[in-house]
This record gives sequence, C-alpha cells and structure tokens, in this order.
Amino acid sequence: MSPLNDFSKLEPAVFLKAKEAYGTPAYLYDEALIIQRCKAVLDMPNAYGLGVRYAMKANSNRTILQIVEKHGLLIDASSLNEAKRAVMAGIAPAKIFLTTQEVPAGQERKDLEDLMKKGLKYNVCSLRQLELIAGFARENGIDLSMRIHPGIGSGESATRNTGDKYSCFGVHRSDLEAALQFGKDKGIRFTEVHVHIGSGGDPEIWRSNIDLELGIIEAHFPDCDTVSFGGGLKEARMPGEIYADIEYLGNYAKERIEAFYERNGRKLKMEIEPGTFIVANAGYAVTEVLDKKTTGDDGFNFIVVNGGMEINARPTMYGSQHPFYVISKDGSLLSTEFDLPDTGYNAIIVGRCCESGDSQCLDSQHNIIERKMAEPELGDLIVIGGVGGYCSSMTPFNYNSHIQIPEILAASDGTVRLIRKAQTLEQMVQNEL
Repeated sequence: MSPLNDFSKLEPAVFLKAKEAYGTPAYLYDEALIIQRCKAVLDMPNAYGLGVRYAMKANSNRTILQIVEKHGLLIDASSLNEAKRAVMAGIAPAKIFLTTQEVPAGQERKDLEDLMKKGLKYNVCSLRQLELIAGFARENGIDLSMRIHPGIGSGESATRNTGDKYSCFGVHRSDLEAALQFGKDKGIRFTEVHVHIGSGGDPEIWRSNIDLELGIIEAHFPDCDTVSFGGGLKEARMPGEIYADIEYLGNYAKERIEAFYERNGRKLKMEIEPGTFIVANAGYAVTEVLDKKTTGDDGFNFIVVNGGMEINARPTMYGSQHPFYVISKDGSLLSTEFDLPDTGYNAIIVGRCCESGDSQCLDSQHNIIERKMAEPELGDLIVIGGVGGYCSSMTPFNYNSHIQIPEILAASDGTVRLIRKAQTLEQMVQNEL
C-alpha cells in the first residue's frame, strides 16, 4: 500500500496497528518526519550561526520535546510552566528561551529566578516585566532579551497576527525609548532582540520584518549579538498549499545580516522559532466512523466520527482545512486528499460534541462545506492529517466531558508505542470538591 501523502512515509497498516493496540480516537505522530524537519531547519542558510528553537506550544508532549532536543533544536517556551515542563523532560534551562505575557509573582517569581540562574534566557515583553526583573538581573550579572512590538504583522487569520495594533505582544516601539533608558539606568544589557509577527504569514512580510528588526538593533541595541526573527514559517497541509521556502528566507536573512556587519562590524547570530513547521504534518488524528446521516434530498451527507473539535479545534477556531484519509476496516486506503476518487461522494465530517461548529469541514468564514472522498462504511477509519501542531496542546478536550485521547508514536524503527495514556473520567473530576 502506498504512503498517505508526500510528507509522510507512513503506510495505512500503521493506523490499523495503532487502533488495535490503543483504540480510537488517538493522535499518531510520525517520528521520521519530525526528524527530517529538524534537519531541514538546521540547514537553513545563515551568516554567522543559527539557533533553532522549537516553539513547544505547538506540541508539548515529553517525547516530542525529547526528539527535537536530541536532533539539535533548542526550546522556545511561552509560559513559565512550559519552561518547567521542558526541564521535567530533561532539557537544560540554558537551552530554553522564555517569552511570555505573564508577570510572575510569589512562588512563580522564585521559580523564574531559579531558572534564570541556571541559564534560562528571559525575553522581556513589557515595561512592567522589565521593571520587576531588572534588579535581579543586575545583581546576578544576567543579560536580557527584549521582544519588540513592530507595529506590523502577518498571519493566516486575525487571531494569528501577533505584530499589528490589535495584538499586545512585546514592547511597542512607542515605549522603546523609555524601556531602553530604564535598562540603561539599571545597568542592564540586552544581548538579544526578538520580533514575531504571526503564524503562517506572507514571506514578503517576513522579509520586511528582517529589515525592520535589523534597523531597530542598529539604532538602539549596541550590546545585541543575537537576532531572533520568531516563528510563523508557513506549513502546507492541503494539496495546492505552499510551505515556507526556508532556503529563500535564510538566504535573504544571511544577506541582510552580512550587510549589517559591513556597516557596524558586529556579527549577529540568527535564531528562529518554528513549531508548526516541525510537527504539524507529522501528526494524525485517527478516528472511527460511528454513524452516517443525511438531511434530505436538498441537504448533505454527514459522517459522524468519534473525534471532532475536542481533538482538532483548528477548523472551528480558524476555519482551517485538514486532509482526510479514508481507510477501510481491512486496511485498504480508499481515498486521500492527494488522490481523490473520480466518482463523487460529497460529505461533511462531524464529531460527537453538542455544538453546531463541531465540524472538520468549515471554510474561513466558518460555513459548513462539503468535501469529496470515498464513501466510508461504519467502523472504517477517517484519519485527519496535519494535526501534529496546536491540536493536542490547544483543543478543549474535556468539552461535553470527553476525555483527553491517547498519543502514539510511529517510531523511526518501525514500532508503534504509547507516549501519553488516555485520560480517565475519574482523572477529569479528581480535583472537584
């Protein structure tokens, strides 16, 4: 049997094996593809060195963190708990970069300081954060990073644009002079500058971000030795979509950083923070057909599966589209998004939640749309692709009291093993009083 698509080399039999061992619904991850993507980003062209930080918010499973760290990636954490979680997975604090909206106090403040003493790099995102951390940083000789709000952004939806006036991430350029003066007065060195404009954005906007950020460093940050261009490298989940040309973007950044050196005599190391690009297409949601319904002659065909918005909320949240693979009970691959059948069967895949938006077939305006596929039978598998990022880490898995589903690794050595047990109903309610 042929692999499912151009990204992954997994065979349909792997999904049946996972079902037989651990049931459905379940997430299944392709380790070989994760490793391939790690190698691809590490080979990105650069001028004077490259650091690649995995945006762990995309998928924070311990095994995923250990795989990417083993293959050369550092960690980008978006909360103090994410940083702690990475440490619990065996990753040294010195490999972690913390960029957060939080303003830690009490025990959290103590935990942050402890991690910073062990090498964690703290990325200041507001005047308030800077005011609170400056004394500690000065007393302990710790250099800081600063995230800049550039005033421009890009993203596949408004909620994934993190750089324009509708988002508040980072120190806005209108506050930059005040922040720099405060830092100077306190004897603080900012050795890294960071800008992230959004996820899945236009490569031309990404290029303009490079120019903008280098200009800010040139004008305001004499101690900076590292420039982080953030993440947002576009991934292609569906046929016809184009993923980020990291060689093109790397070469552009390389040229601009070399030009910066010619002007200033300073060699900047480059950092990027891919998340989706590393794990999205390595993940699949394995679901089973529970029911089939219609809404009359002028209506639609509905396929009810045992995992919907509570395992993949991206269609509901963003209007995102994911590829579908129909696999029969005997392991035959009946249709894929990359090889659709000639005879048309159009249907809408929905989940079990009591929510009209619980559909995997929505457009960008959240309208239900039919999708073409082979007609499945009860008990067949509907495998949803592209769910390695921002699914297990972000979905409302306890909605309608559904349990968090297991996570499975299709390892590079051909084995299939459990990397997260399914939640139980008792675990769901254990903290209720």
